[in-house]
Amino acid sequence: MVVPELRPWRAAGPHVVRIADAVRPRLARAAETVRPRLARVAAATGPRFARPDRPGSPRVPRGVRPKTWRFTATAATAGLALAAGVATAAGPWDSTGQRTAERDRAVALEAARGADHGRARAHAGTPPRGPRAAPPAASVLTGLGGTATAVRSAPGGKALTATLDPLLKAPALGRHSTAVVDVTTGERLYGTGSGDALVPASTTKIATGVAALSAMGADHRLTTRAVFEPDTGEVVLVGGGDPTLTAREEAGDLASLRDLAERTAAALAKRGVREVTLSYDTTLYRGTTTHPIGVNPNLAAVTPLMADEARTDDSTSGPAPRVADPAADAARKFGAFLEDHGVKTTPPGPSKATTRADTLATVSSPPLAALVERMLTHSDNDLAEALARHTALATGESADFAGAGAAVTARLKKLGLPVKGAVFKDGSGLDRGGRLTADLLTALLVKAGDPARPELRPVLTGLPVAGFTGTLAGRYADGAAGVVRAKTGTLTGVNSLAGTVVDRDGRLLAFAFLANGTTDPVAAQSALDRAATALAACGCR
Repeated sequence: MVVPELRPWRAAGPHVVRIADAVRPRLARAAETVRPRLARVAAATGPRFARPDRPGSPRVPRGVRPKTWRFTATAATAGLALAAGVATAAGPWDSTGQRTAERDRAVALEAARGADHGRARAHAGTPPRGPRAAPPAASVLTGLGGTATAVRSAPGGKALTATLDPLLKAPALGRHSTAVVDVTTGERLYGTGSGDALVPASTTKIATGVAALSAMGADHRLTTRAVFEPDTGEVVLVGGGDPTLTAREEAGDLASLRDLAERTAAALAKRGVREVTLSYDTTLYRGTTTHPIGVNPNLAAVTPLMADEARTDDSTSGPAPRVADPAADAARKFGAFLEDHGVKTTPPGPSKATTRADTLATVSSPPLAALVERMLTHSDNDLAEALARHTALATGESADFAGAGAAVTARLKKLGLPVKGAVFKDGSGLDRGGRLTADLLTALLVKAGDPARPELRPVLTGLPVAGFTGTLAGRYADGAAGVVRAKTGTLTGVNSLAGTVVDRDGRLLAFAFLANGTTDPVAAQSALDRAATALAACGCR
């Protein structure tokens, strides 16, 4: 297996460089963990790791490795600096957008690190520890540059069994479904009940991300519109299913409700219109807006129109109080912004835009690749439900809970993935009626690392980095920090972990550990962490 060349450090963009400068103090001990492993790989394979800023390094095309946006910038850059090549389970690419044959197999170190926030952490009752210190970003990047080839075969099944069985048979884990797969070959190296369908919790988002990217493509964007009804003089705010639409002054890369209002006011001024009836359209989605778990701080009502995920505080991720009617709230804010630009409005009410309506202005989300990364990095339930519905819309299913579940299942089946036993009740994994198998989760990760499916790579680059980001930020303090990259899942009685790891010999492995019937969430979480740490340390011949 070949680890690809890195694109230039500065090519990541000035905002990433600024963030990297800010996170350098966090990068002190991690490199000391990573360097010995990389040195062994480099020594065994011949080519020395090269500087990442050398001229001529290839660039990744837009939409394959999206630039990190405001919500995930600090966390994702820590993962970028630590793993550097990780974005390139997706790339890099040459000037024609085609990989060289040597880079085609490059997934190893790329898929080993990233960013995450497991939303259902509140159920576990264990606060995360603080960030870890680490060396300068530049030194880590230099150490990870160039190419390297995994020189040994995959771990042996008997040796893996001897290593993992004692850890995964911990009483705290209850009933479990587990699998370890060689990403290069797709061969399953270890499994216990790997075909048993269990409650997956938030690891469901891995499937949601794969389905959405395969249905719509990495460059797809979610658009919010303001339209004018010439017959009635009505302005309709049309929800496009973008939960990251923001009403805040600093929008960053996000679609801005303020910008939409400013452009709308300018378009109305050209028409000589200074007073309008304001309404809003939420007909993009179907069915109930209430998730089966009911009103919950982990997500807002599921509607195609909301601003800042309907949060009532200044948070950007994690549980938070939400407004009861996100669409009406967004429309009221839009009306206030129109008033600021001299357009008098009425209090908004629900409506539906007609085919005769003229578009006044639009704003669009970051590309889908970035949205999937955010969903996985922060375990964003609002984004997960939105992307599941957009998958339904893109494939002709009804944009409700049932239609979204059917659409995700159909997309995974079309990709040739083992969907037997899988049940998708939602896109987020908050519904306890959902079921996944360890076989399916590892197959999803292998598919995301397939050079023939570059549009799926954000599923790998969005995963969390052990000891640095998301739910894994406070875990692996004494273990595989910076080496394990995985999505967490936690509900009462449910603990899960699925992701990738580079073992001691530089071999990229995908793993999935699902545990149901756990009675001690802290002990169960620790058992899963120990298993992932053992996998990272394993030569296991």
